[in-house]
Amino acid sequence: MFLRKTLLEILKDQRTPAPPAGEVPRALAGRVSPRSAHALILTGVRRAGKSVLQAQIQRGMGGAFFCSLEDTRLFGLTPEDFPAFLSVLRELVPPGAAIFLDEVQEVAGWQRLVRTLLDGGHPICVTGSNASLLGRELGTLLTGRHLSFEVLPFGFAEYVLASGQRADASSLVSFLGDGGFPAFVRERDPHILQELVRDIVRRDIAARYGLRETRHVMNLALFLTGNTGQPLSLQTLTKVLAVPSVAQTSRYVEYLQDAYLVFAVPKFSTSFKQRVVAPNKYYAVDNGLRRAVSPQTTPDLGHRLENAVYLALRDRGERVSYANEKDSWECDFVTDREVIQVCAEITPFNREREVRGLIRALALPGDRRPLIVTLDQHDELHEGNLTIPVRPAWEWLAGT
Repeated sequence: MFLRKTLLEILKDQRTPAPPAGEVPRALAGRVSPRSAHALILTGVRRAGKSVLQAQIQRGMGGAFFCSLEDTRLFGLTPEDFPAFLSVLRELVPPGAAIFLDEVQEVAGWQRLVRTLLDGGHPICVTGSNASLLGRELGTLLTGRHLSFEVLPFGFAEYVLASGQRADASSLVSFLGDGGFPAFVRERDPHILQELVRDIVRRDIAARYGLRETRHVMNLALFLTGNTGQPLSLQTLTKVLAVPSVAQTSRYVEYLQDAYLVFAVPKFSTSFKQRVVAPNKYYAVDNGLRRAVSPQTTPDLGHRLENAVYLALRDRGERVSYANEKDSWECDFVTDREVIQVCAEITPFNREREVRGLIRALALPGDRRPLIVTLDQHDELHEGNLTIPVRPAWEWLAGT
C-alpha cells in the first residue's frame, strides 16, 4: 500500500503535458467537455493524441487537476489505496474542480474511484487504451454516468494543419503514405510506428492477457494491416498464418481490435446469423502504421484511400458495413445514409464494375444515396434515372 505522504508528493508533482511543438487543435476538443454528472471517457490507440486532446480540453477549465496513472511511481496502485488517494485529491483540488485522469486502465477498479469523484461533484475526464477493458468496467458502476468518445490519429484536415500543407490532391497522397500519428507527422521516423506496434502487442495484449508467446498475434497484426479491405474469414486466417486453432485466431483478432490496432467491418445483412457467418473486412487504424509494418511493393493507392475513407466514416460516427455477391458485384461501404465506392480513379475500364456495385447496394433495404470517392475527380455519372456524384477524396475527407 502507498503511504498518504508518498501519494501527496507524487500527485503534487503531476503536471499537464506541455503542448508539443506545432500543436494542432483537435476537432473533438471543441465538441466535448466534462460534466459534473457524467464522466467523459476518451478511448483509442496509443499515441493517437488522447493526452494532448485531454490537455486541450483542460485548458478551458480553470482550477482543473491532472494525474497520469501511467506514472511509474504509481505502479501498483490498488483499490486499497483509494481512500488515501481521494484524501490527497481533496487536499489538492478545489471543490467542484474538474479532474483529468490519464490511462486509467493501468489501475484495477478505477471506475470506483471515478464514481466517488463524480458523486463528490467533480467533472471527470479519463483516457484509456483498451476497448474491451473499458467497456466491461463502464458497464458496472458507471452505467448511465459516462459519455464515451473514440480518439483516432489525425484525420486529413488535422494532418494538413500539422504538416503545413493545403488540402489538395498532392497533400492527400502524402497523407495516404504518412498517416496521422502526431509523433510521426512531426518527426518522420518510421521506427516510431514500428515500435508502437511492438508496444501495443507487448503492453496492451501480451501483458494484459498473460500471453507468453506473441508470434501469432504479431503475424495477425501484420497480415491484417497489410491486407485491408479484403473479406477474410477466421478459417482463412488460421490456415494462412498457421495458428493452432480457429478459436485462438478469434481471440487474437479480438485482442487486436480491443487495442484499436485494426477494425472489423461486417457484411451487410438484415439477418444476424448471416452477419456472423460472413467474413469480415479489416482496416488499419492508420495508413502510416500500415505502410511502416507491412511495406507494399506497389503504390497501393486504392487500398490506402479505402482505408482512409473507412477511418473518416468511423470518426463521423457512421455504422459501416460492406456488401457483395461473390464473383458478381461489391460495394465498399454501406452506411445508414449512403452507399460508397472508393477507387483511385474512375476510368472506362472500371466504370461499369463500380456503378454495378452501387446499384446493387442501393437495392438493399433502406433509403441511401450513392457516392463514388476518388483521388482527384469531380464529376457526375448518369445511369438511367440515377445520378451518381463523384467527389475528390481530399475534398470529402476535409469535410468541404
